[in-house]
Amino acid sequence: MGRDSQITTIMETEEDVPHPAQFSDDTAACSVSIKGLKENWQKWSDEHREHQKHNPFSHDTRPCVVVPQRGQDHYGRPPQGSMTEQRGKDAHTHISREVEELCEVIRNIGKPRDKDGDGSGSEGRVITVEFGKLFEHYVTISNKLVGILLRARKQRLVDFEGEMLWQGKDDHAVVTLLQ
Repeated sequence: MGRDSQITTIMETEEDVPHPAQFSDDTAACSVSIKGLKENWQKWSDEHREHQKHNPFSHDTRPCVVVPQRGQDHYGRPPQGSMTEQRGKDAHTHISREVEELCEVIRNIGKPRDKDGDGSGSEGRVITVEFGKLFEHYVTISNKLVGILLRARKQRLVDFEGEMLWQGKDDHAVVTLLQ
């Protein structure tokens, strides 16, 4: 059966369909639900189209997409109240707890020493520990010791020589707790 004969068959079938007034109540309810489906689909489509206008990664080239420029307050920040913002806050809280825990471990296993080596009393004292010893104790707590050390140094809570500490190579590097 060719394509033309299929079209003819469909057209003949459509002519045989009775008028909606001839349907029973069940059939009328079916046509109403199909109308509802169409309206729901159109509503979803309109909402999605509106959402895509604000999505900087969509291929929608309409000019109403507002992207903050460098130097503006919200540049590089997720929209306020979004799930992304909440995940960022949660991550920040988690990392802060890990930094505090690292400082507590250094206090517990480290040795107090004079800050400048001048013996000027308890005010000029800091706590130090070798990286190898810290690594051996901290490995049971977390596998992110170096990352947490870098974060603590950025917050000026600890100090150590070099940019990065490597297990084995830097086992004798001294990590100093500043606060």
